Amino acid sequence: MEELKNIIRDIPDFPKKGIVFKDITTLLSDARSFHRMVDLIAHRYLGQRIDQVVGVEARGFVLGSALAYKLGTGVTLVRKPGKLPYKTRRKSYDLEYGTDTLEIHEDAFRPGDRVIVADDLLATGGTMAAVVDLINDLGAEVVECAFMAELEFLEGRKRLPEGKVFSLLKF
Repeated sequence: MEELKNIIRDIPDFPKKGIVFKDITTLLSDARSFHRMVDLIAHRYLGQRIDQVVGVEARGFVLGSALAYKLGTGVTLVRKPGKLPYKTRRKSYDLEYGTDTLEIHEDAFRPGDRVIVADDLLATGGTMAAVVDLINDLGAEVVECAFMAELEFLEGRKRLPEGKVFSLLKF
């Protein structure tokens, strides 16, 4: 895991002063590391009934799509307002440097669908808590929230369903 952690670069003061941004593009662009990361996460779910993988805008689209392909499921997108063409459900939330809103198609799931939510990084948990609420509102079951990395000192997992958080890398 240290090899994967070491390939992620830190960008100080982005998107604002005092924040150290974890730039995963270095890991994504390295074919060997990208394949290893996807395989390690997907392995947790092989043999389970998973109906959809939810990718959260925007870097979660990359991880979510790769996991969906590996697991043989569809991928559902959670996007910023006005980006989805059909009727949507909306949820606003706080994040570490402001507020934001996310949307999902209102017909994204069938009742009882079992989903994995994928995103690149768990920080304060605000984004993912909003996504979990959207999924629950639509009658699907969150099997787990899967992250490439987690900033443990921000304690974001406390805002998510207990026992339903997996992070491959921890900082």
